[in-house]
Amino acid sequence: MTFVVTESCIRCKYTDCVDVCPTDAFREGPNFLAIDPEDCIDCAVCVPECPVQAIYADEDVPGDQQDFVALNAELARAWPAITRLHAALPDAEAWAPVKLKRAELKR
Repeated sequence: MTFVVTESCIRCKYTDCVDVCPTDAFREGPNFLAIDPEDCIDCAVCVPECPVQAIYADEDVPGDQQDFVALNAELARAWPAITRLHAALPDAEAWAPVKLKRAELKR
């Protein structure tokens, strides 16, 4: 099992989760974070740190977000590791409550 970042992260990119990851499994894109399934050790310490509840165990990803399991794996191969906490995107607070953000994902 691995953990997966889902749609709620898009255009927010809070990095509280990155700061607690013991294996540096997070990858950073322009406006989204992904988890590398090869590096994730299923420890779950990132889950409670996410202020927008975007992280799920792969077996618990909501049905309408299942494509994020494969998307995390794909993006993790292309994006660099992020290992330190930094500020969220400037308009993260405005985007946090928005539910439908897939079209906003930048690769």
